[in-house]
Amino acid sequence: MPATSLFDRALRKSPWVFHVGTSGCNNCDIEIADCLTPRFDVERFGVRLVGSPRHADILLVSGPVSRACRAPLQEAWLEMPRPRAALLVGVCACSMGAYRDAYGVAGPADRVIREVDPEAKLVYVPGCPPKPETIIAGLVKLLGEL
Repeated sequence: MPATSLFDRALRKSPWVFHVGTSGCNNCDIEIADCLTPRFDVERFGVRLVGSPRHADILLVSGPVSRACRAPLQEAWLEMPRPRAALLVGVCACSMGAYRDAYGVAGPADRVIREVDPEAKLVYVPGCPPKPETIIAGLVKLLGEL
């Protein structure tokens, strides 16, 4: 078995996730935390939250990207090793939702990430806030694309 296919199998079996809450109301963050509880147990897919983007395979973004968080989000994306992907959780991360015309918002997360990497793999999980089952379904879809 070639080394690349072994690496790809390992990545599908144990993705490491770095969570970035760019701003917003934090309802999505509460639902993300619910995914880690024994009731939903996202760890059954091998998912592990890590404290550094340098160790992460997936960037999990919640909330609209504020002007203050734009550069740190782009930096976190660039620090991640390849192959990398992003899971955009909540309507605010997908399309800015209620923050669409706010003066302090830089844009939706996909636009901010695609400024530095036009070929980025992204999966959208809409909802305000999305249920843990929906977040897990988005994560499973993302793992299928990696």
